[in-house]
Amino acid sequence: MELPVFYAPDIQPDAAEYTMNEDTSKYCIQVLRHEKGDGVLLADGRGHKFTAVITDDNRKRCGVKITQCETVPPPVPALRIAISFTKSASRIEWFLEKATEIGIQTIIPLVSQRTEKEKIKAERLQNILVSAMLQSRQFYLPDLQAPQAFDKVVKSNKDPQQLIAHCIPEEKKELQHQLQAGKDTIILIGPEGDFTPEEIKLALDQGFLPVSLGKTRLRTETAGMVAVTIMNTNQ
Repeated sequence: MELPVFYAPDIQPDAAEYTMNEDTSKYCIQVLRHEKGDGVLLADGRGHKFTAVITDDNRKRCGVKITQCETVPPPVPALRIAISFTKSASRIEWFLEKATEIGIQTIIPLVSQRTEKEKIKAERLQNILVSAMLQSRQFYLPDLQAPQAFDKVVKSNKDPQQLIAHCIPEEKKELQHQLQAGKDTIILIGPEGDFTPEEIKLALDQGFLPVSLGKTRLRTETAGMVAVTIMNTNQ
């Protein structure tokens, strides 16, 4: 039987003991009904995987003894997505959850000319990422960055493989045929209404390659999901 995974953001790699916070303790003891002597796993979101045994099954401050700590190798290559957040919070929250489960290392809220939502509720979104990380039994928490302007992302990016998905008709390869396996990659996903022609030109001038995500026009969050899935499948 697989051991359950709990989030321990403040645990140190050399820790011998650890006390879960109240919310995690309640979920572990009261909801999942674990008790003293049960084995659990802890994740700090930075690649450390802790094997532990419950020593105090208090539902407000569950204590564990660490029996092993190992470092999980980071995902290779690094996959990043810069995506314009939608006005509908539920749609972008769905994207963040699923993208984390599938596997993404960095998410950049992209502020373009047609972006509908430039401010984010960072704490709520961070909690969604944590939940998805634990659900999918991963040990690296995606880096959700602060919103960034389109031109800043395009001009400052250093990833070896730079891609932009847009809807303007032109010669474009399907994403899966453009990807080069093993290279760190960033893909830009635009807002409802797409990037402007000026933004697309700027990206292409900076070395971004245009890609297609299929024959149909996709919503922003769907396009993001398709992109993350294809990038993971083809690396």
